[in-house]
Parts: sequence; C-alpha cells; structure tokens
Amino acid sequence: MKRILGIIALAATFTVAAQAQETALTDAREFKKVGASVGQFLKIGVGGRSTAMGTAYAGFSGDLSTLHYNVAGMNTIEGIAAEFGYTSWFGGFTHNFMALSVPVGEDYRAAIDIVSFSSGQINVRTLADPDGTGAVYSLSDVAIGLSFGGDVTENFSFAGKFKYIDQGFSSLSASGIAFDFGTMYNTGIKGIMLGFAVANLGSDLTYEGQDLVIAVDSEEGLDNEEVDATLVSNAFSLPLSFRAGISVDLLNMDKADNLGNTTLEHQLNLGADFIYLSDSPEQAALGVEYAWNEIISLRGGYLLGHDQMDVSGGAGINYDGGSFAGAIDYSVTNTVDLGLIHRVTVGLDLN
Repeated sequence: MKRILGIIALAATFTVAAQAQETALTDAREFKKVGASVGQFLKIGVGGRSTAMGTAYAGFSGDLSTLHYNVAGMNTIEGIAAEFGYTSWFGGFTHNFMALSVPVGEDYRAAIDIVSFSSGQINVRTLADPDGTGAVYSLSDVAIGLSFGGDVTENFSFAGKFKYIDQGFSSLSASGIAFDFGTMYNTGIKGIMLGFAVANLGSDLTYEGQDLVIAVDSEEGLDNEEVDATLVSNAFSLPLSFRAGISVDLLNMDKADNLGNTTLEHQLNLGADFIYLSDSPEQAALGVEYAWNEIISLRGGYLLGHDQMDVSGGAGINYDGGSFAGAIDYSVTNTVDLGLIHRVTVGLDLN
C-alpha cells in the first residue's frame, strides 16, 4: 500500500512541476520574465547552512531551513525542533525566519514557519523635495506557512505546505495564498539523495489602500467639486519556481566509541540544484560542506545565473547532548554591486 501511495505522490509532484514549468514559460514569453511577479522576498534564501552552500539544498534534509527549498526535507528531523534565522540584507533591510516542527505519529511531521522582510522607516522624496518631505513610509512583507509530510515508503517522502502571504508598502497592501510541494528520494546508492520541489503555486495578488485614492473632477470640463476615485491595481503573479537537487556524502567515514556509539568522523557533502523561475532566468547552485565529528563544519557554494549573487561561504558548530541538540550556523554571500550579505541561524532539537 505504501509503495502505491509513493508512486501516486511522485506522479502528483511531477504533474504539478510540469504545470509550473508551463506557466513559467508562458509568463516568460509574455512579460520577458523580469519584473513580472510580486512577492520577491519569497525567493530570498533562509538558513546559515544552506545559503553558505549556494542554496544547493533541495537534496538535503535534517534542519528546518529545508522548508524553504524542499518542504519534504523536514521529514528526517526527530523530536521537536525549532530554528531562528536573521539576515542583514543590503540597504538597511532585514530578513527573518523562524520555524517549529513536531512529530505526528511515527511517520509524519507538522511544521509552522514565518518569513518576514522589512525596511524600517524610509523618507518620502519627490522631485520638488529631493531631500525629503518630512513624511516617512515603510515596507513590510510576511509569509506564514503550515506544512505536513511524512515517509510514504522506506526511501520516499512527500510533504506539502500552505502559505498565507501579505505584502505592505506605505498604505498599500496585498495578500494571497500559495502552496509548496516537495519530495525526497533516497536512492540507497552511497548516500545519494534526490529532491524535487515546486514553490509559490497560488493566487495573484492585487494591491489596495489609501494611496490608490485620488481626487478628480466629478464631470470633466465643468467647474464642479472634486470627488474621490479609487485606482484599480493590476493583479500580479507570485514567483513560481521548480527546483531539482541532488546530494551525496563522498566520505561517510564513521567511528565508534567504547560504548558502541557511532559518530561520523569525516563528511564531505556535495550538493547541486537546478532552479527554474517564472520571473527570471534559470539558475544552478553548487555547494560543498566538510564536517568533522559532527561538531564543526566548513562550507562553500556558488550560484550561477544570478545577476548579483555568486560566491558564498560559512561555518557551523553543532552540539549533541543526547536529549538536546543545538547548532549555530553563519554564512556570508557576495553580491556584485551591493556588498556582502550576512546570515546567522540558531537551531534547537529536543529528541
């Protein structure tokens, strides 16, 4: 029965992926891709480990940042887990991520995550007042996700996520819903993992708010009092994406202590992702991670096809006390024109 469910889930994922690619191609031809979508903050990577590896993370699992890249990656987490991430974005913007997951029975997991992107106060400038009018505005975006998934077979897992998205700009706001779907497949061949994910499959967003209200003459050509009229905003699609990834541990060298407990002494993890986006050119991500005794990790990555981001790197420290485990990860990403982007993530796991 589980094998049949696995085949059905895999077929459903590829069907959604094919529809996503078809929609993406249509948008690309009609809008020339760039600038065709809202919700750009949904494309910003989360997690110190994953971003240090160039976001080549669809084939990895074991921490809650997988909720962003491939929601099925959460299925290998044991016990109650939480993760908190902070990103110092360029231009004074901040990007935050927090997530919590709990087991549901033996084979399933549920999770909630929140992503926020904010600007703080920005001075209003006009052609008449280039130094500022004295008024201020701010940008505030948030996405709240609810995820559920589990192991369909021994080697195959599946998960889905429902997202509520809200974007605010000055007095304008737009909200909508979206869905993410992901699968993970353990090939059983030297630790090779395959991951496939579709993200931001959902409704269009339309802005509403006071800034769309303007004063107009009630009848053109007559000296009448002005009345309020509301401009109608176009509907904008979300940045639909399809991601396929692979990961492998080339070393997988373990050791046992006097009590028979096994620890991976040396790991050399490699990852590669292909990323198809509805509003920008295709991208590819490459990542590498060396881990010693599951305590200290060094990482590097490269993102190809992006007009700003390229090289990334970082490090992590893990602690495992049996019933409690924790991790601190740091990453830095280079941009061509906008400087360095720094991220810090703290993860907790109660087994």
